[in-house]
Amino acid sequence: MSQPQLGGAERDLYRDTWVRYLGYANEVGEAFRSLVPAAVVWLSYGVASSYVLADAIDKGKKAGEVPSPEAGRSTRVTVAVVDTFVWQALASVAIPGFTINRVCAASLYVLGTATRWPLAVRKWTTTAIGLLTIPIIIHPIDRSVDFLLDSSLRKLYPSVGKPSSS
Repeated sequence: MSQPQLGGAERDLYRDTWVRYLGYANEVGEAFRSLVPAAVVWLSYGVASSYVLADAIDKGKKAGEVPSPEAGRSTRVTVAVVDTFVWQALASVAIPGFTINRVCAASLYVLGTATRWPLAVRKWTTTAIGLLTIPIIIHPIDRSVDFLLDSSLRKLYPSVGKPSSS
C-alpha cells in the first residue's frame, strides 16, 4: 500500500485502502492452485481483473474532473484509463500471477524430487511458499512495470496530463 496521506490529500480507494488487496487475489489463487479446483483459481483472476478495471475507470473519471486548458478532457481521460489499466494489468495480474505460478510449480517439483514427504504435505508447503513469496515480489514488479511503461507507452502520451508513476 502507499504511504499515509499528507495534509488532507484525498485517499485513493484503489491504492490506499483494503480494496488494494483485491488486486492480489490471483496471486493467492495461484498459491492455492495445487489444492483447489481450477475454477477457484480462475475466479481469483476474475476478482483481480475486476479490481484492475474498476481502478482504471476511477482514474479516468478523476482525470475528467480536473480542469486543464493544456490538454483536452478526452485525452486526459484516455491517458488515465489506458495507463492505469496497462500498469495494473501487468503489475497486479499478469506478471505476479505468472511469477507465483512458476514459484509454486518449481517448489512442488523440487519437493517431489528432493523429499519423501506425502503429496498433501508437499502441496501445503508449496502453497505456503507461494503465499510467502507474494510480499517479496510486489515492489520489484511494481518498479519494473513503472520502468517499462516510462520507457515505452508513456513516451507516446502528450506531455500534459501524464499520470504519475503508481
